[in-house]
Amino acid sequence: MSRCVLLVLMCVLAPDAVSDDDIKALHDEAVGIVGDFAGELKPALMAAMQEGGPVHAIDVCSERAPEIAERLSAESGWSVSRVSLKPRNRETGQPDAWARAMLATFDARQKAGEPAENLVVSEVADGEFRFLKAQPVEPLCLACHGKALAPAVREKLAERYPDDHATAYSLGQVRGGFYLRKTL
Repeated sequence: MSRCVLLVLMCVLAPDAVSDDDIKALHDEAVGIVGDFAGELKPALMAAMQEGGPVHAIDVCSERAPEIAERLSAESGWSVSRVSLKPRNRETGQPDAWARAMLATFDARQKAGEPAENLVVSEVADGEFRFLKAQPVEPLCLACHGKALAPAVREKLAERYPDDHATAYSLGQVRGGFYLRKTL
């Protein structure tokens, strides 16, 4: 049997066989992509808050976050998204079964005292590398995701997201996560 055929058979028969070095490299790459995502979205939201308050920030977030995720996906070869157990946008924020289970674990760990910013998990399964990093509620988030929302914010959220579930959070709580997947 030729070496190429053997290599292809090994990949087909053992797609999850990835070296520790490869896993570390994939993990590090995912961390970098999340940093790029957050590093672009957060300043845009802060600028929107300064320009027009939380109502304006809702428009910016609803447009910029999906654009950033789409662009990073295209540039990196990863599937890049944000997911939540209480998604604001059901079309883009709904976790799959794996991410749902990991987010539930993050919630339990956070309730047990582990800081949300430390919650991250990665795994090789079903021929892909999966990475999830918790997105904790920061002070900036509370205007649109907190418990006491201004009437204008509630009205804008109802207009933009009629099936919104992403409110009533507290500072530091896990609001969702950055979810990345890459086919191996």
